[in-house]
Amino acid sequence: MDSSHLDGLEWFRSSKCDAGACVEVAALDGVVLIRDSAEPGNTPLAVSHDVWQDFVSGLRAGVFDGR
Repeated sequence: MDSSHLDGLEWFRSSKCDAGACVEVAALDGVVLIRDSAEPGNTPLAVSHDVWQDFVSGLRAGVFDGR
């Protein structure tokens, strides 16, 4: 992904983030971009909006809690 498209994006992170060990997300042209807040210059992971919604739904449902 050409990093010039990332200039001016609004990145969001969880309010539970502390000590800079966070994941940030931004929306761009129908995709969700995901990056490590400690390395914002690295190329972000890009996933479709549907994949992101499935991931968030899984988080809320406890799918990743190791139960």
